[in-house]
Amino acid sequence: MFRSFSLSRISLKFNYALSSFYKRYENFFLLTRLDKPIGILLLLWPTLWGIWVASEGHPDPVYTLVFIAGVILTRSAGCAINDYADRKYDGRVNRTKTRVLASGKMKPATAVLIFVVLSLIAFALVVLFLPRLCWYLAIAGAALIFVYPFMKRFTHLPQIVLGMAFAMSVPMAYAAHTGGIPQIAWIMYTGVVLWTTAYDTMYALVDKKDDVTIGIKSTAILFGKHYLLILAVIQVLVLLSLLFVGSNAKLNWPFHAGLAVASVLAAYQLFLVYDRVPERCFRAFLNNNWFGLVIFLGILYHYLLQNMKDSLWLYIISAYILSIYMVYLVAVWKRIKRSQWVLAATLFGPFALLFSLFERRR
Repeated sequence: MFRSFSLSRISLKFNYALSSFYKRYENFFLLTRLDKPIGILLLLWPTLWGIWVASEGHPDPVYTLVFIAGVILTRSAGCAINDYADRKYDGRVNRTKTRVLASGKMKPATAVLIFVVLSLIAFALVVLFLPRLCWYLAIAGAALIFVYPFMKRFTHLPQIVLGMAFAMSVPMAYAAHTGGIPQIAWIMYTGVVLWTTAYDTMYALVDKKDDVTIGIKSTAILFGKHYLLILAVIQVLVLLSLLFVGSNAKLNWPFHAGLAVASVLAAYQLFLVYDRVPERCFRAFLNNNWFGLVIFLGILYHYLLQNMKDSLWLYIISAYILSIYMVYLVAVWKRIKRSQWVLAATLFGPFALLFSLFERRR
């Protein structure tokens, strides 16, 4: 009883502290979408694909932490500049009219400042911890992130620009771990560009009617009535590029199992967007998180099984914890009241991953 009471009090205190912190910086969280982790996850998965394949299952722990931090900072900065660019349009779209800039809760100059600060922090991490080649790639990625929201006014292909920005972590991962960018890295890069184009087109289908009205361009508008066929072709190309990468890296059955599950998920996404109902299109967009996850788990388990002879118990346990941790965080993100579980997962999940990485390098 005493233990239950103590846990309850700790949970209440943690909830109160978390709630107070969120309210104080609510506009910052809303601007950077930290309350909606889907963007972070969609950027994280291909980053992890590149890290694990480039390092052949032995990722550098410091590089890995820098890349994960970079994902969070880059995505947050991208949201800030996106809302700044779209502030005069968001107020005319039902889904976005409550955003902090569109609703006047934050000044545009503040959003620009947040973008600059987050970008500088991310670049500082790159300069301090990653090889020089990564610096140039990071600058290219930052430039793409900056121009992406403005491209909606001039071209129907902003999704490709976003894909080029999101995929930049792949050649950066190869540059960090191998000192160069082999051809296979660019094939994975192309696959990630196509994947991003596909899921962001699904996202654009949600606002298609509003975008046509206010003059915003997108691939959802460009593809017109042929959107389903084009999305199917893009998804097939994504899967083929990943299959080629897997064959080149000699990834075995865990990867191919993950690729098979991803194929089913891709087909399910096409089913969801078939009738262009906005709610179903948004579900298809969200479903891409699982696509990215199963591909990464396939890559991860390939290398874990390949190296299990060195430390069988460690790799089995860490793989299990990492899998449950990733799925669990996505499932409970909105249930913050269960704070003792969220806190445990947040603290223990990365610890298990880092422990396995450091142990492997010993």
